[in-house]
Parts: sequence; structure tokens; C-alpha cells
Amino acid sequence: MSDYVLTCSSTVDLPKAYLEGRGIPYVCFHYRLGQEEHMDDLWEAMDARAFYSRMVGGEDAKTSQVNIEEYMDFFRPFLEDGKDILHIELSSGLSGSYNSARLAAEELRTKFPDRKIGVVDSRGASSGFGFLLSYLADQRDEGLAYEQLMELAEEKKLLVHHWFFSTDLTFYVKGGRISKTAGFLGGMLGICPLLNMDEAGHLIPREKIRGKQKVMQRIVEKMLEHAEGGPDYQGKVFISQSDCLEDAEGVAALVKELFPQMDGEVMINPIGPTIGAHTGPGTVALFFFGDKRI
Repeated sequence: MSDYVLTCSSTVDLPKAYLEGRGIPYVCFHYRLGQEEHMDDLWEAMDARAFYSRMVGGEDAKTSQVNIEEYMDFFRPFLEDGKDILHIELSSGLSGSYNSARLAAEELRTKFPDRKIGVVDSRGASSGFGFLLSYLADQRDEGLAYEQLMELAEEKKLLVHHWFFSTDLTFYVKGGRISKTAGFLGGMLGICPLLNMDEAGHLIPREKIRGKQKVMQRIVEKMLEHAEGGPDYQGKVFISQSDCLEDAEGVAALVKELFPQMDGEVMINPIGPTIGAHTGPGTVALFFFGDKRI
């Protein structure tokens, strides 16, 4: 039994059963759908299909991060139990949650001076953040010490590639990430933007591709270009999707075809409400180890 606990927030977009099975406690973000307040509880209280259907039906989705007091309440029981904490958090390029967790850790260090509380900015999101966490859990289970695992988290986080595409620009327009004109023309022409996450953890548009089949092919080509070992890649692959499972399965099939050395299944997860409130339905994301992100 390790003398530390590996923790995260619900924005890892991994199943609750997976996190519980790996012994990874998590703290929940919050969201508002229409007039209702909810916890981002990994789809326990509301399933993904209902969430995205309500968004399409016109209900606004708003999100809020975990505040400093909530992080302190989350961390404190582990410290009281004599455990050190290594907390991995959603990209600071997307949310202030990393800073809140860091400030909570600073406050608690004064109350628990004999305990270590490390907070790592994953520079990732959704199941890409979850991909890093899963890798770290593997190393923890191999017996890696606290300091070594924290160093490894910093070393590996920018090697986790995040590639996204969307076939529905409605909520990108609504959230101000693309203009109404660009959204209208994109819809008319069947443009599916391909984006990735840069070294600062910001989501960056990279290419405009016409047609869903072409963008599905292109996202896997990006994996060929960047994956560790190229076509001989043998690591994990995670995919997340917002109410477009068939598209995600299509990408998974292409990955298996083009990377025959991979062992194990490609893991597909639904995009959670915190991230999904901004993407809406129709987004697929692909995550893998590769060269350093820029």
C-alpha cells in the first residue's frame, strides 16, 4: 500500500467504475443545465444522451470550477489519514481550477506540515487528462515513489497528444469560439475543424477539413505523424466523444487498422458535462503518447 494518494477532478472524463477500480479519488466540477444545478459526477445523476439532447433542445449549459474551499475539503481527509497527495488537474489553459487547487494545497501545508501535497497542471482535458492519469496510476501500481511519480507527471504531460474534430459547429458559435459567419459557412460546406492542444494547454484550430469521413481519416493520420514509434506505436489509446459514438468507433477502427502493433482495446469514453457544455454534441477526440506538443 503506497503512502500517498493519486487524485484528480471529474474532468478526466473516465468512468466512475474505472477510477474507483484504480483507487483514484476525484472531486466534482459543477454545471447548470437550464434551471437545474448539477455536479459533474461522471454521468451518475444524468446520462450523456439526456444532457446533449437537452442542449440541442435549447437549454443553456454553464459550468463552474471547484473552488478553494471545496479542494480543501476534498484533500483534508487524506492528510488526516496520514497520506501524501499527488493531485492532477485540468489544464490551466482552459480553467482556473489548477490555481484553486494549488492555493488550497498551500493553505493545507500550514496545517499539515509533515505531509506532501503536490498539484500538477496536466495541460490536458477530457480523456487526454484521463490518459495521463491512467499512465501515472500504472506507474504508481508498479511501486513508483511519490517524488518519482510527480517528476514523471511533469515529464510526460506534454507527450500526451490531444486531437479533436467536430461535425457540429452550433455550440462553438454559441460559445464564441468561432464567428457566426464561419459557423454558417462551415455548416453549409460540411467543414469539420481539426484542433489540437498546444504546450500551454490551449485548444488550437489546425485545419479545416470538408466532410466527416475525411476528418476521421485525417485525425488518425495526425497520430501516424506524431505517435511514439509511428506506425509501430504500442501504447494506450483513449478516445472521447460527445453523443457521437458511431464516429468514435469509426476512428477506433482506423487506429486499429493503421497501428497493428498495438495490444489491447482502444478505450472510448463519453465527454463529460464540463467539457461537453462547451463542445455540444458531435465532437470526437483522440489521445496517445507522441512527440512533444508545440
